[in-house]
Amino acid sequence: MVKLVATLTMKILFVVYDNGSYDHTFPMGFGAIGGVLIKEGHEIEVWNQDMHHYPDDNLRTHLDSHHFDAVFISLIAGYYQYQKMINLSKAINTSKDRPIYIMGGYGPTPEPKFFLEKSECDIICLGEGEVTVIKLIETLESNDSLTTVPGIAWKDIDGTFHTTERPPQVEDLDSLPWYPYELFPMYYYRMLQLPRSENTDFCMPMMSARGCTFKCTFCYRMDPGYRKRDPKALLDEVEFLYKTYRITRITFQDDLLMSSVAHTVEVCNEFIRRKLPVTWDCNGRLNYCSPELLHLMKQAGCVFINYGIESMDQAVLNSMKKGLSPKMIINGIEDTLDEGISPGFNFIFGCIGDNRETLKKSVEFLLKYDDFSQKRTIRPVTPYPGSPLYHTAIQMGLLDKDNPAEDFYEHKHLNSDLICSNFTEMSDNEFYDCLEWANKKLMKNFYDEQKFNTLEQIEYLYRTKDVEFRGFRHHSGGGETNTATKQVNWENSQVNDGDRFNHIEQEQSKKQVDGIERYVVKTPTYDQKNQTKILNISKKSQAPSRIFQ
Repeated sequence: MVKLVATLTMKILFVVYDNGSYDHTFPMGFGAIGGVLIKEGHEIEVWNQDMHHYPDDNLRTHLDSHHFDAVFISLIAGYYQYQKMINLSKAINTSKDRPIYIMGGYGPTPEPKFFLEKSECDIICLGEGEVTVIKLIETLESNDSLTTVPGIAWKDIDGTFHTTERPPQVEDLDSLPWYPYELFPMYYYRMLQLPRSENTDFCMPMMSARGCTFKCTFCYRMDPGYRKRDPKALLDEVEFLYKTYRITRITFQDDLLMSSVAHTVEVCNEFIRRKLPVTWDCNGRLNYCSPELLHLMKQAGCVFINYGIESMDQAVLNSMKKGLSPKMIINGIEDTLDEGISPGFNFIFGCIGDNRETLKKSVEFLLKYDDFSQKRTIRPVTPYPGSPLYHTAIQMGLLDKDNPAEDFYEHKHLNSDLICSNFTEMSDNEFYDCLEWANKKLMKNFYDEQKFNTLEQIEYLYRTKDVEFRGFRHHSGGGETNTATKQVNWENSQVNDGDRFNHIEQEQSKKQVDGIERYVVKTPTYDQKNQTKILNISKKSQAPSRIFQ
């Protein structure tokens, strides 16, 4: 263990690693612990590999050029994150003036001994870090025993592994300081692209609550309880982000915002009361999405709800402990679409009980209800460490019982689109045949829709001579454009234009896609006196408003 000379202030480096994407999400974990560390008087610097795409070795160069007392890395469970951790750990450990190396997050928490060995870090923080990190830094400053620090894991010089009991969870989330946004490149993070966001939106993630009341077997975020922020305090922060950084879209990253209907209603009412020009999305639960609640969420600015559906087979849903039924899913999705909110569809395959027929049910559902706000594929289920499914995989012999974490990260979980553990009765080859069939069908459906919409755009452009059209490259974002909205209105005005617009001429019309009915929520009526079509366009087909009066 590296020892520190006692100081009043520690200089700490946050390492925000790159995931190879064009845009990145604000690092909320570092925001949370950064807030409490700054409140205690410590100095924080951020190494933004995510924005600058530095090579991994640049971290060693940075550490050699600047003195830091401690360096922090936080990561989730995943093959890519694990490999980044290995490479960045090499850079840290070979630096000339190596700081104390601290790691945290959902990745190392379930298997701290494995991550200590692989990273050669000094300390791992287990679970929520706000309470732990303050006591840890105090202890390091005074060179006291680590045994007094709650919620950490470490190894002695002789290799003996130690853990301490985790502290109670933070119950009053509003007692925590806001993220120190000024430490981070907000002009970069606000460029995040989201489903149903406008091309002019600035986006930012937030948390309205922590925890989830459900216990799905594949989930590794199993902290007990559900703790929520006060809606007024939450909207104070939303208003701050709007006024300070011009944030016009919030993506709530709660495990499940809709764990509490009462909390959802309170948040919605506060959005409506403030009249902020801010739209938002969240993770939802089909158990709770009544038409009344969805209507209120729409009024409050919700434009997208991400649903964890996973399967359309009841036996498979039961094996996951999802607490859902196919009927409940269908009713909830139809209500969501009818209200004009885009649904996100999360499906996995390869759970206990899965086969070709169960997969077919999921594909048919997606072909019928997908509104193309996101590109959706079906991935194989992964038994992440910390999840009940991880322990099931060990019991079934799908992971090495003596070294399950090693087997998972080094041999099995090498790509999220490939099989890690096969829980089905199919061979791996049969499993891959199923995934190939399903995702070919879904991708063809997605790009067929894009092709159709693009050709309609071209037709609209040249028939109407639209002077506001800015080129097709400007119409490829996640949100719907003004041109797209105008196109719908134009199509609805074409009464005597042959059969070109028969796809909107039928009340609650349904399209056939490879023999499967597609749910379409467009309900036209007619003014017989004026022979003019008046279409009650579903809110689904309209671009989301950014201003709520």
